[in-house]
Amino acid sequence: MSLLALQRDFRLWLTEESAEAADRVGAAAMPGLQIYRNNYRAQLMACMEDSFPQLRAWLGDDAFRAAAAVHIDRTPPHRWTLDAYPVDLPATLADLHPDDPEIAELARLELALAEAFVGPDADPLRAEALAGIDWDRALLHFVPTLRLIAMDTNAASIWTALSGGEEPPAAMPFPSPVTVATWRRESVSCFRTLEDEEAAAMRSIMRDGSFAALCEQFVHLHGPEAGIVRAGELLGRWIVEQCLADVEGAG
Repeated sequence: MSLLALQRDFRLWLTEESAEAADRVGAAAMPGLQIYRNNYRAQLMACMEDSFPQLRAWLGDDAFRAAAAVHIDRTPPHRWTLDAYPVDLPATLADLHPDDPEIAELARLELALAEAFVGPDADPLRAEALAGIDWDRALLHFVPTLRLIAMDTNAASIWTALSGGEEPPAAMPFPSPVTVATWRRESVSCFRTLEDEEAAAMRSIMRDGSFAALCEQFVHLHGPEAGIVRAGELLGRWIVEQCLADVEGAG
């Protein structure tokens, strides 16, 4: 047997417990194969337990491990680092719990917070950097860890209660989806549920960065004076919360 064939059979054994692959490797290797497969699954289980502590608290140990075991069977590791392995668990949970959408959404939020924590660094925009900006040409750039997540349930409130050691609220669907922003502020992963208007404003900046276009949208909604004030309020909030990394457009 060639080295490549042996590697392929070893992978089949680890990921699928293929009896045919084990037979080709040989019966004498079976005790070692069993040890490797147990270690493989234990490491993946530990990875997910570490990645989703609040989801685990919400489901309970047995239900969480049952879902994680299904995910391990369905989804072999596909990147060089185990840090990336949990990324597909929300999709597995959505399949397993279609009548309880808060479960997958709780996993998505927890995953986004973990990704924000290890995401690229960027110095936040400071208020003093706004001097001399030509606001008709200004382009805003959010920090690279900022993500927007659409949610249909109160999963964010559940996560907050669980992480604070408090009794979580009952799962509840929203009449319409809400948007949650996640990002890293200094060394802490943060999130906040946005009003629809702010969510639309963030998406507008993510598309083209234009502060002038954002002002035009608010002028259309609120009138010339109130619209400009509203755009300025959001700009100020994003600076205070360290959501912005840069602004182009020096006069």
